[in-house]
Amino acid sequence: MDGPGCTAVIGLQWGDEGKGKLVDLLSHEHDVVVRYNGGANAGHTVVVGGERFALHLVPSGILAGGVKTVIGNGVVVDPARLLEEIGALASRGVDVDGRLWVSDRAHVVLDYHKSEDGLREELLRTGLAGERVGVGTSQEIGTTLRGIGPCYADKVTRATGVRMGDLLRPDVLRRKVELACRLKRALFEGLASSAHVDWDRFDADEVVRVALERGERLRGMITDTVYLLHESLGSGARVLFEGANATLLDVDHGTYPFVTSSNSSVLGIGPGTGVPGHRVGRVVGVLKAYSTRVGGGPMPTELEDATGERIRERGREYGTTTGRPRRVGWLDLVALRYACMINGVTELAVMLLDVLAGFETLRVCTGYRVGGRVTDRFVPDAADLGRVEPVYEDLPGFGEEITSVTTREGLPEGAASYLEKIEGFLGVPVRVVSVGPDRSQTIRVSSDGGAS
Repeated sequence: MDGPGCTAVIGLQWGDEGKGKLVDLLSHEHDVVVRYNGGANAGHTVVVGGERFALHLVPSGILAGGVKTVIGNGVVVDPARLLEEIGALASRGVDVDGRLWVSDRAHVVLDYHKSEDGLREELLRTGLAGERVGVGTSQEIGTTLRGIGPCYADKVTRATGVRMGDLLRPDVLRRKVELACRLKRALFEGLASSAHVDWDRFDADEVVRVALERGERLRGMITDTVYLLHESLGSGARVLFEGANATLLDVDHGTYPFVTSSNSSVLGIGPGTGVPGHRVGRVVGVLKAYSTRVGGGPMPTELEDATGERIRERGREYGTTTGRPRRVGWLDLVALRYACMINGVTELAVMLLDVLAGFETLRVCTGYRVGGRVTDRFVPDAADLGRVEPVYEDLPGFGEEITSVTTREGLPEGAASYLEKIEGFLGVPVRVVSVGPDRSQTIRVSSDGGAS
């Protein structure tokens, strides 16, 4: 099925926009939900009936009864984390059996990838001499230390890339792991911080033993998901593609090098699932009503003051995966228009609008000042973006709490005009507005402007 039967949900900022809630909401209108990129470094929080679920690898659609979920080949899978997550869901009454499939081509995060992740971050933080570098000169990316980048690196270097299907093939697995352990030992023995390495993680026999045990536990879920998805499409199934991370963290189109290790925009769907992009007729761009970021890298509208702290506390801006406090800033419309362009966004979902209640004035960035001139173009390079100064437009705020509002017409004037500003600047209609964390606290707007 071409066209509107396939939907993509894409984050338009630096992640944590509320994609999990939207996927949970839309899952009930689809038959299959597919995750196509990232790994356990991403976290989606969904609140259903006041109960909070934190998902990292399992697609958020698992919370919609009867919907099939797929972890595509573009995801890097930590089997230990996946098993933990499946167990946690089952303990809370979420049916996973027969509803979750994992691509046999998805690459596997192993313990040595996590060691490598930590060592690389330490090296970037302290420098080659092993001494902490000066303030402002650290090149630390700020990863979640989940081994995601090193796993993707092994994927593209090929000889040492372990795939989920290999966990069911002992001879193939051992050959790859033995080579990987030899190469990584040689690498780390030359690093100044190698004394901190947990060398047990590089024991090939132990790595293989643990991996085979976990693979056996997941055997019933590992399959060729490319054929599974195309067979589903051929039977008329409605498929929802769930992105992890977000557009401004895309490895090719984000604020490089402070990005994630995969294509987290809509452009990652094809290589991450084997389903060509033209099958996606609806692209829902998800944005937070303000900006946040975790880890290193420039963020032009960042607020390092009481206003930023107020937004952080109201929005509970702490990482789902790490618990780290997120950096907070005003809404960056320049970055958002770039993200809409990259993704071909057809409609918008504005999340956490309720967090901005109580502000007398709201600010939005409508341009960047670079030197003596102003531009409305986003700069997808960390070195260049770090030199821009945001140009703001002030908008009237709204004092009323909106968590019980059920229609767009019921929003206070300031909130309504804020949404109109977003639509006008981005040239894309707002179809969903989140006014609270629960599934029920969502305003949906039909194409004719009425509630849907």
